[in-house]
Amino acid sequence: MNVIVVGCGRVGAQLAYRLYQKGHHVTVIDQEVAAFDNLPPDFRGRTVEGEVLAHGVLHRAGIEQVDGLAAVTNSDSLNAVVAHIARTKYQVPNVVVRNYDPRWQPLQEAFGLQVISSANWGAQRLEELLYGADMRAVFTAGNGEVGIYEFIVPDTWHARTLAELLPEAGCVPAALTRAGRALLPSQSTVLEDCDAVLVSATLEGIEALRQRLYPEREA
Repeated sequence: MNVIVVGCGRVGAQLAYRLYQKGHHVTVIDQEVAAFDNLPPDFRGRTVEGEVLAHGVLHRAGIEQVDGLAAVTNSDSLNAVVAHIARTKYQVPNVVVRNYDPRWQPLQEAFGLQVISSANWGAQRLEELLYGADMRAVFTAGNGEVGIYEFIVPDTWHARTLAELLPEAGCVPAALTRAGRALLPSQSTVLEDCDAVLVSATLEGIEALRQRLYPEREA
């Protein structure tokens, strides 16, 4: 894969290096030559110094031939503009944008871009972990708005149905593992203690489920 990374701060340098390690062709753009010092010494991708919107910079980076572009500077407006140009003018098939300030995220999303907000995602994960280890997040989508969670059915819910357990909104079953065998559960599935259940849920949905599973902790 041929990729351009715009911005060589901590995030950009890490992303570029990870892609390089996996054998991809990586070009990094930054207006400050000192920013390239963030790259590990063994990085062998290309670096292009210059303001990304200045005439010829994207061409020097080879934007006409790239498969993807990540705009990860600390300027949300610049990230949005660069990504929009890459997608609409150069038809780059895969464009991803970093959100630095959550207040700017709606603007970036208005362009129809794939947006990753480290602030929102990090806060979401910290909130999940503060709730304890009884609900283990195994995957999060977007910026953490929806996740896949795993929990073990306690003996207090033995012989009751999944429909009784799950909240009406914000939580849907994904899989159930019993005695080493996985199945696709339905609302009528009868639970057994020690079943391992995977659900897709919002943070509100998983909190409502946690309160049903462990009501004694709310006392």
